[in-house]
Amino acid sequence: MAAAPSYPELAGRKALVTGAASGIGRAIATALAAQDMIVGIADIDVEAARATATAIGGMAFALAIDVTQRARVEEAFASFVTTAGGCDLLVGNAGVSTMRRAVDLTDDDWDFNFAVNTKGVFLTNQIAARHFLAQGAGCIVNTASLAAKVGAPLLAHYSASKFAVLGWTQALARELAPAGIRVNAVCPGFVRTGMQSREVLWEAELRGMTPQAVLADYVAQTPLGRLEEPEDVAGVVVFLASDQARFMTGQGVNVTGGVYTT
Repeated sequence: MAAAPSYPELAGRKALVTGAASGIGRAIATALAAQDMIVGIADIDVEAARATATAIGGMAFALAIDVTQRARVEEAFASFVTTAGGCDLLVGNAGVSTMRRAVDLTDDDWDFNFAVNTKGVFLTNQIAARHFLAQGAGCIVNTASLAAKVGAPLLAHYSASKFAVLGWTQALARELAPAGIRVNAVCPGFVRTGMQSREVLWEAELRGMTPQAVLADYVAQTPLGRLEEPEDVAGVVVFLASDQARFMTGQGVNVTGGVYTT
């Protein structure tokens, strides 16, 4: 594997990453720390966040956050700013999923997905944006999904929540552009994570398939011919945070291995 690109301008900058204890968030935090950034590992599972921060080492540290609660987000953001000495980048990555046929969805399914995936992005982005406007600089990268570009069967509620993330990202980008604050999103495809492992079991049961057949279907849909790794997403997030992406805002960047190209 080729060495990761280096972005010297990121060294010393401060990044808060939500949902960073595992999966895509952990890979993003690790990649940012490799650029010598100060990284806040924010997660509702603070013990897992501490373990991730220890594994990353350097200038990474853990914070407890519940992205569905404004007071908890404000507390975590203020704590990060105090400990890190500021904030230059917010990565709104925390997300959840459940799986059910649309006709069988419950109110709890809908509310849970929207509370974390959509309201969580709204709260973290708004609080960070106020800080960035006050200091005159900053950058936001949100984790959307392939399911934010094309509706995913058995994940209608999840798709709806991620379409909302993309719409919010585009609108916020246009509002903050006059201040030079960039807002983008990444749209991953079939990523090998703990969340995917759960979804594979759910999908296998709902479709009457084996888990191995579900995974084979994911690969078959991916022109690059393999499952996506969290690090595939992380590299794009680092690029979007860097000055190399200085003229990119309001984008939902596909990182899908070719599954979706629009």
